[in-house]
Amino acid sequence: MLGIYNYTVILTYIGFLSGFAGILCAFGGHLTAAVLCLVGAGVCDVFDGKVASTKKDRTRSEKRFGIQIDSLSDLVCFGVLPAVIVYSLGGSWVRALACGAYVLCALIRLAWFNVDEEARQDFDTGRRKVYLGLPVTSAAAIFPLLIGIGRLRHWPLHIMGPLTLLIVAAAFLTPFSIRKPSLSVRRKPKLRGSRRLRRKERKKNDANA
Repeated sequence: MLGIYNYTVILTYIGFLSGFAGILCAFGGHLTAAVLCLVGAGVCDVFDGKVASTKKDRTRSEKRFGIQIDSLSDLVCFGVLPAVIVYSLGGSWVRALACGAYVLCALIRLAWFNVDEEARQDFDTGRRKVYLGLPVTSAAAIFPLLIGIGRLRHWPLHIMGPLTLLIVAAAFLTPFSIRKPSLSVRRKPKLRGSRRLRRKERKKNDANA
């Protein structure tokens, strides 16, 4: 069979299916379910790279496949799905143009990222530490927050949705630096000589006693 099916890409496949399910939910009028699918796809994206990096003997083809399949999944989950969610708030030709512009900007950014990431991995095998522009995956946080808070505060989401799409789309292609968040937990460094100090304090207390 063509493709790769080991554990390094399983979360990417699950995330894609979550995004596809969200599109179906949005078309069916189930907005809450669509937003939850978007969040689920975001959770999968957070951990898929971490899981893939645990396989130290990945071939060059496996690494390149991972880059491509991740971006294709991201286009569906964080490009098409948010646009469909916003469009489902009330269709109009203006909203349709905003949704189209958003998906196009997501497509351009992901294509540029693939080229840049392959070039980076030719000389650097470590994990990326800095992004240029707003990552497409940020949609998994931005739009659920917009929909959730907007419903609670009774915001005009049929207006704010398309405006947010355009602002986020512009941020996708704006070359500002943003540091990639890390999931690793830093351990507190041990102070040198701490054992020696404790011994001195213990001896001092014994002498006073």
